[in-house]
Amino acid sequence: MTAVIVLAVLVAGVFGMLGLAKVLAVPRMRVLASKAGFSTAAYRRIGVLELAGAAGVALGLVVPLLGVLAAAGLLCLLAGALTVHLRRREAMSAVMSEVMPAVVCAVLVGSYAAVLVGATG
Repeated sequence: MTAVIVLAVLVAGVFGMLGLAKVLAVPRMRVLASKAGFSTAAYRRIGVLELAGAAGVALGLVVPLLGVLAAAGLLCLLAGALTVHLRRREAMSAVMSEVMPAVVCAVLVGSYAAVLVGATG
C-alpha cells in the first residue's frame, strides 16, 4: 500500500502543480500554449482537466475505481500532449526538454494505476 500512496502523491502533486499553473496562466504556460498552437483559454481548460485528474488520483486511495479512471484520463491527456509534440516535428533538443517529461509522467501514471489495481485486485 505504501507504493500506491507514494505514487498517488507524486502523480497528484505533479498534475496539481501543472494544472494550477495552466489555470492561472502563469507566463511560462502562456509561452508553452502559444508554442503548441493553443490559446490561453484552451490551455486553461487542459489545466482544469489536469486538476480533476490530480484530485481523482488522490481520491483513488479511498475509491480505487475513481483512481483508475482518473489515471486513464491523465494518460489520454498525455497521449494528446505527445501527439502535439510529434505533429510539430520538434528538434531533438525539444524532444528531450518537452517530450520526455510527458513520457516520464505517463510512466508514473501508468505505474500508479498498475499498483493501485494490484493492491485492490
